Amino acid sequence: MAMRQRVSIVGDGAMGTLCAILLAENGVSVRLWSAFAEAADELARTRVNRRFLPGHRLPESVEVTGRDELALEGAGLIVSAVPAQFARAVWQRLRAHCPAGVPVCSVTKGIENKTLLRPTEVIADALGAGGGAPRPMAALSGPSIAPEVADRHPATVTVACGQTALARRVQELLSGPCFRVYTNTDVVGVEVAGATKNVVAIAAGILDGLSAGYNAKAALLTRGLVEITRLGSAMGARAETFAGLAGMGDLVTTCFCPIGRNRSLGEAIGGGRTLRQALEATESVVEGVATTESVVELAARHGVEMPITQAVHSVLFEGVRPADAIADLMARPLKAER
Repeated sequence: MAMRQRVSIVGDGAMGTLCAILLAENGVSVRLWSAFAEAADELARTRVNRRFLPGHRLPESVEVTGRDELALEGAGLIVSAVPAQFARAVWQRLRAHCPAGVPVCSVTKGIENKTLLRPTEVIADALGAGGGAPRPMAALSGPSIAPEVADRHPATVTVACGQTALARRVQELLSGPCFRVYTNTDVVGVEVAGATKNVVAIAAGILDGLSAGYNAKAALLTRGLVEITRLGSAMGARAETFAGLAGMGDLVTTCFCPIGRNRSLGEAIGGGRTLRQALEATESVVEGVATTESVVELAARHGVEMPITQAVHSVLFEGVRPADAIADLMARPLKAER
């Protein structure tokens, strides 16, 4: 019965569209909502998301709508695929139409600016408890470049939830021949890992833009993971989560994939473009830029040292030249690795 309940997907980006395809291929009834009526009409007519996932047809069984009152109607599960900095506005917009008690699985990677809340926290805050029981929430993350998954290349992710039954439900609904989903109970760790790896990916792109070599990138990933784990542990996450799919797995993919948005933006900056020029060159939301600001604030709040993240911040927002930021990192006092 649970397998046949409708799943509503909020957000028509690459990951939202991919989830719609995966679910529909598993025989699940899917409704995909776009915040923009014109985009919803075009996707419903052409069945191809030309902007975010070109070349991949949306199954005819997937219903597409731009109407708020229909977005979540009859849903037994909701997938939230909205960029972190827009999630609050979207969920406040849909709040009146969100059925009580229906669980939400977030596939967003980021930290909201100013509030420093994780995606599931933003959704819960925007919807409000309404005096009732807390809404069941899950977070799905891991190495999952959408075009690769849509091309049927093997991919593996993890879904985290404090309620084992919900994690298993998401696992069963989304898993397929080329998409394997593991379960996890560390929601904090999975969401922190998914957000912070984008900051390191910008740094990886900067190294590529400077032609700094593979030794430098290997050092970046290794020490970047140390920073990510340090922050996550201070926030209550389990350290081992960062050695798994949501941590090291996603970090490697994001830092090496040539089409990764965060790495590509970093490469443009390393090649001499300003942040503004790099952002204007892409239609996609580059989550790592806003996340860098949030992570620097989180590090200060928790008293955690994150020199790589601070270096990325200095390049993006403080006018420091990429080469100078690297020189500063290399000149830090010598110390033991652990």
